[in-house]
Amino acid sequence: MPSKRLMGAFAFVDFCLLAAGAILIAFSEIWRQPNLMFNFTLSNEMLTGGLILGIFFLMTFVLSIGAVVQKNHVTMGFVLLNWMLIIDALVVIVTGTIVWFFTLGERAHYFEVFKSLSRDTRIEIQDKFSCCGYFTQNDTVEIGGTFCANQTFVDTLLDPNSTDTFRCVAPLTKFTDFTLNNIFTTVSTILGQPCELRSMYGFMAIVVLLFLASMCVIKRRQEEERFKKIDAKRGGRGFV
Repeated sequence: MPSKRLMGAFAFVDFCLLAAGAILIAFSEIWRQPNLMFNFTLSNEMLTGGLILGIFFLMTFVLSIGAVVQKNHVTMGFVLLNWMLIIDALVVIVTGTIVWFFTLGERAHYFEVFKSLSRDTRIEIQDKFSCCGYFTQNDTVEIGGTFCANQTFVDTLLDPNSTDTFRCVAPLTKFTDFTLNNIFTTVSTILGQPCELRSMYGFMAIVVLLFLASMCVIKRRQEEERFKKIDAKRGGRGFV
C-alpha cells in the first residue's frame, strides 16, 4: 500500500474537491432565490454552469472512492479518475471564462438586462440606488416609486454632459463588476457580506493537486507490485 502520508494528502485534496462541489451546488441554488441584485447580476446560464461544475466535482469524488478501495495492483480506477479530472479542468476553464467574458462588456450587457426587467423591478432598482433610467433621461426611466416620483423631478436630474449622473448604470455596474470579479477571482459575496471562498478559477488548484496525488498513488502502487513480483521470484526472501 502507498504510504499513509501520501494517502493522507490524497484524502485531504479529495475532500476539498467534495467541499468545492457542495459549495458550488449550494450557492448555485441559493443565488436563484428572490434577491433583487443577485437575480439582476447572475443569469440562469451562470448559475447552471456552477451547478454543472458542482455535479462534476461530486461525480469525481465518488469515482475517487471507487479507485481507492480497489486492490493494490488495480490502478484502472485511478486512470479513470485522472481522465475525469481532466474533464473537470476543462469545465472549470469554460465556466470561469464565461464569467470573465461578462466582465468585459458589463455596461452594454446589463443595459439589455435592465430593459428586459418588469416595470416594478426597475422602479425598485431606481429607489434602491436613487437613480432614474439606465443611461439617458428617456431610455428606460420608470415614473413611480419614491425617487423618480414624477417627470418634472426626473427632468431636473438631466445632465447634458453626462449619461451617468443620477442614472442607474454607474451603481448597477459597480455592483455587478464587484460580484462577477470576486466570483472570478478570490472573494464572493454572500447576502451582501464579504466571505472568503474558493474562486471559480481557484477550483483549478484542487483539480491539479488531486491529479498529481492520483499520479503519485498510481506510481507507488506500480512500484510495490513490481517489487512483490521480484520478491516472489526470489522465493519470498526479499532483498536483504
